Amino acid sequence: DDAKGIKAGDEVRRTNQVMDVPVGESLLGRVIDPVSRPLDNSGAIRTMERYPIERESPPIMDREPVYVPLQTGILVIDALVPIGRGQRELILGDRQTGKTAIAVDTILNQKDKDVICIYCAIGQKMSSIARVIAQLKKSGALEYTIVMVASGEDTPGLNYIAPYAATSIGEYFMERGKDVLIIYDDLTHHARTYRELSLLLRRPPAREAYPGDIFYIHSRLLERATHLKKEKGGGSLTALPIIE
Repeated sequence: DDAKGIKAGDEVRRTNQVMDVPVGESLLGRVIDPVSRPLDNSGAIRTMERYPIERESPPIMDREPVYVPLQTGILVIDALVPIGRGQRELILGDRQTGKTAIAVDTILNQKDKDVICIYCAIGQKMSSIARVIAQLKKSGALEYTIVMVASGEDTPGLNYIAPYAATSIGEYFMERGKDVLIIYDDLTHHARTYRELSLLLRRPPAREAYPGDIFYIHSRLLERATHLKKEKGGGSLTALPIIE
């Protein structure tokens, strides 16, 4: 890992550029880290474009009302809490209550529905991530899915940028008229990572030692999920964040 040689006291310099990640069709079916390095031993990933991980959310005039349903395949959810393409819907629950199972079932249900799925694992155990990947492979869902992995063993920096990088990849497809589903599993770990980084940077802590802008880092992330007008491509980005 590139971070292993860095230690306290080292000199660093700004690049004055926002960090960017490779985006493109070649990421489909791959397991990558937050900087799009392959983790699946399936060879190098060759892409022609790069997107910054921090991008402004589409203006309200570029957005279309949400009217096309996104079926989860779970009858109770589709009947009582229907989800539309371009919507943001929170999956909330205690530990070991099946939150990830709902998200994975939703990905499996998108087969043959022309929806590109992105599963972004943040701070999860590698064993749990491996089970999800195995389930996607077994069901043939990995063909239309990108799995981004930032495990609990990775550095806080990688865990922090993971959801933003995954969203930039999703926006690439959305701007080309595709419907995209992105799962953040989970943003509780992301918030704890941001708290750790903020304390290291000596930012003033607030309630439970979280920094004051903890809500902003997630609101600006989820605002990027939308349904674009046809003049802007007509694609959609549906976000299903998970928290415990």
